[in-house]
Amino acid sequence: MMLQLPHVARAGRFKTLVAPLVAGSLSTSAKLRNAPPNFFTRDLSTTSWRPRLKMAEPTSPRAVRKYLQQSHDRIFENNKKWAEEMKKKKPEFFTDLSAGQAPDYLWIGCSDSRIPAEAITGLDPGEMFIHRNIANLVNNIDLNVMSVVNYAVRHLRVKHIVVCGHYGCGGVKAAMTPKDMGLLNPWLRNIRDVYRLHQDELDTLEGEAKYDRLVELNVHEQCRNVIKTAAVQQCWAENEFPVVHGWVFGFKDGLLKDLKFDHEGQLAEIQKIYDLTKDF
Repeated sequence: MMLQLPHVARAGRFKTLVAPLVAGSLSTSAKLRNAPPNFFTRDLSTTSWRPRLKMAEPTSPRAVRKYLQQSHDRIFENNKKWAEEMKKKKPEFFTDLSAGQAPDYLWIGCSDSRIPAEAITGLDPGEMFIHRNIANLVNNIDLNVMSVVNYAVRHLRVKHIVVCGHYGCGGVKAAMTPKDMGLLNPWLRNIRDVYRLHQDELDTLEGEAKYDRLVELNVHEQCRNVIKTAAVQQCWAENEFPVVHGWVFGFKDGLLKDLKFDHEGQLAEIQKIYDLTKDF
């Protein structure tokens, strides 16, 4: 089996060279045999991306160093092109950007590299405040996400808070695996608790349907966790915003699914126990 690794060609464009691939699965072999000749080619001088395999075990230190330098330089080349394109489209773009931010949206999403929040929502820099972690969790003892929520609500005055999960989430699947995950155990326990709360429903499902439903339920529970915060409750009581939404992204069609999270109904239910507005 062969894998193509990048190298620098003439004219400044990245092409590929062929190197041995470590032994893979039969399904991978079949994909390689049936793939078109340029299937794994990647032009690293552009921001476009095509399906490719991960880099195999290095054949030499020199090849690794070359690849690392190319993948590093590519970012700065792309950044320069992006800056030039933005200036052409809107000359005052960076002047406006440097003046400050006033986003309408707070996005709490998964760290998965395949979900660029601004790209899939069609928003520009400055329109969305973003926090990401494994499996898009909102944990009340995670100072990182709690600080983000507080700053976004109290200082940026966002109008919408979106918790966005995605089908095929590795964190959700890991949480459903009966195995010691080491350092990940306390983090994944939050997802396992979601499973426990909805075990009767989930136990009637199998395979991907079960994973997909847990992804949705996890998003729903994280939306509830957002509403439990003092910042959200107090800002809503005063201004009737922000509104909390639960969405799921699908890799198969690139579309966002609105789970129709009932912000006001859930807030009323939650405040029977978690009311943080009495002294506000």
